[in-house]
Amino acid sequence: MENMCKEELMQCIRSTNFAVIELGLYLDTHPQCPCAMEKYHMYKKKLKEAVAVYERNFGPLTIYGVKCEENWTWVNEPWPWQEGCDC
Repeated sequence: MENMCKEELMQCIRSTNFAVIELGLYLDTHPQCPCAMEKYHMYKKKLKEAVAVYERNFGPLTIYGVKCEENWTWVNEPWPWQEGCDC
């Protein structure tokens, strides 16, 4: 993941997040399914890693990723959804 460009990494985050959400919904109705539980943990780990790589290289994706010991840095860079627009 470290070698992915910003766009590739964002696509990985989006698709992995989708998988985590869908598996969570499935587990709501099938809580004893070991296969789904295994996949849920696998995708959750992959998502956490992808978000960490993105935030390390390109800045925070959410307010929870802001590093702000001395000042508020959330507004320093364009937000991920602002890329390519004149906002």
